[in-house]
Order: sequence, then structure tokens, then C-alpha cells
Amino acid sequence: MTALQDQLPVTTSAWSIGDKPTGLVIVDEVHGFCTVGAGPLAPAAPNAQVTRMIEETDRIARRFVAEGRPILAFLETHEPGKVEIPYPPHCERGSGHEELVDELTWLESEPLATLIRKDCINGFVGAIEAAHPGHGVTHNRVIDWVALHRLKAIVVVGICTDICVMDFVCTMMSARNHGLLPTLDEVVVLEPACSTYDLPLQEARSMGLPDTSTHPQELAHHMGLYMMAARGATLASAIEA
Repeated sequence: MTALQDQLPVTTSAWSIGDKPTGLVIVDEVHGFCTVGAGPLAPAAPNAQVTRMIEETDRIARRFVAEGRPILAFLETHEPGKVEIPYPPHCERGSGHEELVDELTWLESEPLATLIRKDCINGFVGAIEAAHPGHGVTHNRVIDWVALHRLKAIVVVGICTDICVMDFVCTMMSARNHGLLPTLDEVVVLEPACSTYDLPLQEARSMGLPDTSTHPQELAHHMGLYMMAARGATLASAIEA
């Protein structure tokens, strides 16, 4: 990690909301990615980084609600038998693995929270819906949410730092630059409230998986942060008033 930090440095700092209209985006903090034993992509044992993510997410979400700020939460939800390669079937509808972790189920009845079920890695793409069924006309619920609340900034948290979180953040940067989000100035990634999964090389081999399946947690987390910062996202260590 020291050599990686030297070559591809990642720097975080406290970020201040101030008076900016700011929303919180929670990416895929569902059982299938976070709860021990809840499917093939869930932790096999308690994981400190995942635990920290959930605790920090709950804390920041409750703060946003107390301040009257909107929240958008993605829930990875695949139809049975339909999942993106190369991942095994996971978070299938009806399995229970596609539901929010217990610590965040209070969002389901929170008026300030919007929940979006997505069937692909990229939440921005997963938020595309038919505007008029059968007509081929679509709209995007993320764009609608940002526009409705006239958001100047969004704070993004969730799992996996280098996969679903990174895909969403990088796409939001491009969407903003393309003029699809005219009010949005800044995309902030709260590092303590992000996590990714851990699959060391020897464990991948013991499972009969190819070496390319290896996914060391700390390295992958670092690389996800580095790539998001390289695309223009702000990396935050904390959110200040």
C-alpha cells in the first residue's frame, strides 16, 4: 500500500456543506454485499471496512434527514437468472439479499429518501425508465432527483468503491459535463462510508477461480478512490457543517 500511495496518491480532506443544496446517494448497501453469508458476493466473515461503511452511512444519513436534505438509495436487484457477467447470481429479486441492511431499513419509510432498484452495476444507467411504456421514450430518475431538489452537490457512499460506486460517480461527472445536470457543481465521495469486497489470490485459487478474480480489498478500495478523483470527484474524509 505504501508503494501504491507513492505512485498513485490518494488524498482526502474534510468537506464543508455550507449552504449548498446537497443530497446523499447510498449505493447498494444491501444484504447481498454487506451481510455475512448473504450470498456469493457477501462477506464470508465480519469485515471491518464493511462495518465501518454501514456505521458511517447510517450516521450521515440521519444527519441529512435532520437537516432536511434528500437521500437517494440504490438497491441492487436482479431478476432471477439475469446478472451481469462475470459475477455469479446475486441480489436476486425475492431472495432478501436485495434489501437494505438492517441498520438502514428505516430509510424505507423516510419521506426524504428515494429508493431505486437497479439491475446493473451503473446506477445512473439503472435509473433509466420508460417515460411512456411502449413508446421508446425514457427519463432518468437520478437526473429528475437532482433537478427536483436543485442540488449543487451530492455526497456518495456505498459499496463497492471500485465497481458500483466508481461507475456511478464517473458517469455523474460525465453527465454533469455534458449538461444533463445543470445545477450540479460537485460530486463528493465520503471515503469512510465506502467499502469493497476482499478476495485474496490464494482464496480465489482455493475456490477454483482464475487468478484474474483476485480482489485485495485495500488495494481495490484505493484504486477506486484514485480513479474517481482522477475523473474530478472530491474525496472527503468527513463532512463538516
